[in-house]
Amino acid sequence: MSLNPLDRRTFLGRSAAAGAGVAMAGGAVVGAAGGARAHGHGHGSGLGHGRPGKRYSFTVMGTTDLHGNVFNWDYFTDREYDDAARNDIGLAKISTLVDRVRREKGRRNTLLIDAGDTIQGTQLSYYYAKVDPITARRGPVHPMAKAMNAIGYDAAALGNHEFNYGIPVLRKFEEQCDFPLLGANALDARTLRPAFAPYVIKRLRTPFGRDVRVAVLGLTNPGIAIWDKANVGGKMVFPGLEEQAAKWVPKLRSMGADVVIVSAHSGSSGTSSYGDQLPYVENAAGLVAEQVPGIDAILVGHAHVEIAEHFVVNRATGKRVVLSEPAKWGQRLTLFDFDLVWEKGRWVVERAGSQVLNSNTVAEDRKVVSLLRSEHRKVVAYVNQVIGTSVAAMSTAAAPWRDEPIIDLINQVQTETVAAALAGGEYGALPVLSQASCFSRTAGIPAGDVTIRDAAGLYPFENTLEARLLTGAQLKDYLEYSARYYVRTPAGGPVDTAKLTNAEGIPDYNYDAVSGVTYDIDIAQPVGSRIVELSFGGKAVDPAARFVFAVNNYRASGGGDFPHVPGAKQVWADSDEIRNTIISWVRAKGSVDPAVFASVGWRLTREGTPVFP
Repeated sequence: MSLNPLDRRTFLGRSAAAGAGVAMAGGAVVGAAGGARAHGHGHGSGLGHGRPGKRYSFTVMGTTDLHGNVFNWDYFTDREYDDAARNDIGLAKISTLVDRVRREKGRRNTLLIDAGDTIQGTQLSYYYAKVDPITARRGPVHPMAKAMNAIGYDAAALGNHEFNYGIPVLRKFEEQCDFPLLGANALDARTLRPAFAPYVIKRLRTPFGRDVRVAVLGLTNPGIAIWDKANVGGKMVFPGLEEQAAKWVPKLRSMGADVVIVSAHSGSSGTSSYGDQLPYVENAAGLVAEQVPGIDAILVGHAHVEIAEHFVVNRATGKRVVLSEPAKWGQRLTLFDFDLVWEKGRWVVERAGSQVLNSNTVAEDRKVVSLLRSEHRKVVAYVNQVIGTSVAAMSTAAAPWRDEPIIDLINQVQTETVAAALAGGEYGALPVLSQASCFSRTAGIPAGDVTIRDAAGLYPFENTLEARLLTGAQLKDYLEYSARYYVRTPAGGPVDTAKLTNAEGIPDYNYDAVSGVTYDIDIAQPVGSRIVELSFGGKAVDPAARFVFAVNNYRASGGGDFPHVPGAKQVWADSDEIRNTIISWVRAKGSVDPAVFASVGWRLTREGTPVFP
């Protein structure tokens, strides 16, 4: 994770005028902030049925959580992307779908927006943030900016992962985009004014002399304040989506918006993964639709789920608001279809609905492929660099329910790194424990040559490493919380691994295995009473004992709402990504031998009997 300091003069200069008015840009009205700009659509055709009853229809297309995917390619496996559902990914596929919709509807009767998480997630996006950074003097244009500009996006909301590489990288990306990045609830911490454009108003020309004014309000995730505290602390604040939507939607209506669409990097479930650490809801899109009058549609992001069409009734007006979320990575394209009628001197939404198109039904757009072929080849060459060898093959396939050597490898690297950093200091004599998660069930280290992509595949996120102090009692609480991940399974009966994990929808990345201690997880017991035989050095862990805990910054800052760690004393922190630490460790060792670090530190049991002997 980048810790580059914010250029305060540049930041304050950009944000000082935020929220103070609007600026005209190429036929679009853009909320002033962050140097945002957009382009209009000129003349279009509508569906006229004569007077009275003038009608016009248009379509808003939407993507979300693209996460650096331009091509239908998996850089961690170095081959075409595929999954069990036969999904395809990437902007090159989305571009083909967009072109098809524009041909069918008429380009001037369409808009294209995104709901955030654009510049993080693949080795392609990582390369142009860290290896050949866009922030360098005479640096390259970010591949996502190139692709989205070529496709012709009208606006994009900010996602939480936009901040992973630091604000300077985000500002440079914003500068390279031909469309505004919207974030009405991303505020300058000093002035409390929007640090980015809050909204854009696009005009669609009808055959009847009165344009349709379509406002797009961008809202991002308040969890940024926790997850990227190192990058945004003291610089930006992120109030709740409902609060900011209630502020801006009436303004947009008073400015003449006929249609109001919210692009929200926030799921629809009304839940949060950071507990009560912030007084805001993480997945608030449904609450926004329910609580804030005047919204016609919400493009939902962040949750990585597919919602073709979902209606929420606004409590104040009784009006139905349509929500849609097009999955992730460019797997789907949302289409919001609006039918408008001219009534009492204004355009009124008569009907709004949505659907999603599957990108696996089309080929990649050759225009986009050709535009970014050079960048793709550079990154493929980069990830295939050999950094060492491995004595044996290791896989994450069973890691969600077994203590596997490949997760031990992550913990070994983290333990050694923290121990070396603290050696000789105040905390150097304390034992070091480490947490690690199975981020992907398809990651692996082959026997023989190990490449950057092999090592990086173990850690696809831009997390950095920290060291916090925990007591034995706090460690027990932490492990109990982690063990919620397992579905309660009575003793004696069969165990189906397909149904054993992800209880209550807990994702794999929110289950932690902890090294340095040994323990059993009794899955026959209720949540909160599952950790047994918790030992250190062959003896039961003393509740008052002190440990150094090697932990990623996401967990340390509250991600997953694990207990104790966010408030625990920090004794060390690194600015480099954990994946780079793993790569450097493999390079330094030259050879990886699981026999050196692999051990069975934890196991699943039922009433004392191991589930997997």
